[in-house]
Amino acid sequence: MCCCTVHDTKMEFKARFAKVQRTKYDCLLFDLDDTLYPLSSGLASSVLKNIQDYMIEKLGVDESKIDELGNLLYKNYGTTMAGLRAIGYDFDYDEYHKFVHGRLPYENLKPDPVLRSLLLSLPIRKVIFTNGDEVHAIKVLRRLGLEDCFEGIICFETLNPIHKNIASDDEDDIAFLGQKRPSNASSGRCEIYDIIGHFGQPNAGPAGLPKTPIVCKPSESAIEIALEIAKIDPHRTLFFEDSVRNIQSGKRIGLDTVLIGKSQRVKGADYALESIHNLREAIPELWEADKLTESNYSGVAVETSVIA
Repeated sequence: MCCCTVHDTKMEFKARFAKVQRTKYDCLLFDLDDTLYPLSSGLASSVLKNIQDYMIEKLGVDESKIDELGNLLYKNYGTTMAGLRAIGYDFDYDEYHKFVHGRLPYENLKPDPVLRSLLLSLPIRKVIFTNGDEVHAIKVLRRLGLEDCFEGIICFETLNPIHKNIASDDEDDIAFLGQKRPSNASSGRCEIYDIIGHFGQPNAGPAGLPKTPIVCKPSESAIEIALEIAKIDPHRTLFFEDSVRNIQSGKRIGLDTVLIGKSQRVKGADYALESIHNLREAIPELWEADKLTESNYSGVAVETSVIA
């Protein structure tokens, strides 16, 4: 004798419907700078100028070598900061970030109600992943009026909670942000590796370059660590970035990718958007969420916190 009730039948149908209608993505992972706001804001050019000034004023780098050195460090290490640490410069990370980001023209960033509405309408988990520091990330989000649009922020401090003097593959070095950290080493320099001389040799390449103790994009291991900390499944995540290198690294570890700031796709990019504002037109399926998920998604804005 069947004891199945009408209620049971409805529940079974609801479960089957949910399984069929399950959305492709359960997380949207966003870069911050030049992704959530346009390059034309001028922050990127100010960052470059501040980095160059720091290298001259704080590290004593010869001004005549600044452009070449900076380009080589950025190209081979992902960020100039990571490159400086790799070749032997030591400095206080907080001091560096205050110098580089503390004088930025944040007033150029204006509230973006269109993007805010887009983000809050998406019934999918949203997380920021930036190489920038926590103070900078929060300041940018507040200037844009987006501080309550994301579940959390993966930032410099998330991946670099302690000041390491040598590169390490030990995952135990990655700790929670709120954890008490040893004080950073004082600014200084030891023997500096001549990276300009290295690439001045015939057929020179990245082989043999010193490693950096800093964990950051576009390193694939850095992205994997970030995903693990935030409990993000790369195979169910859409990654938004303005950097082609970061897009390609993300693609290699299984992320679907959206290149921001370009209208033409490149290798590694599943989508290309001239502006983040084109998101609904370019990827409308993000809004075709499971009705059950949508009904359970509150849409209530809660201030973004840093993921530790």
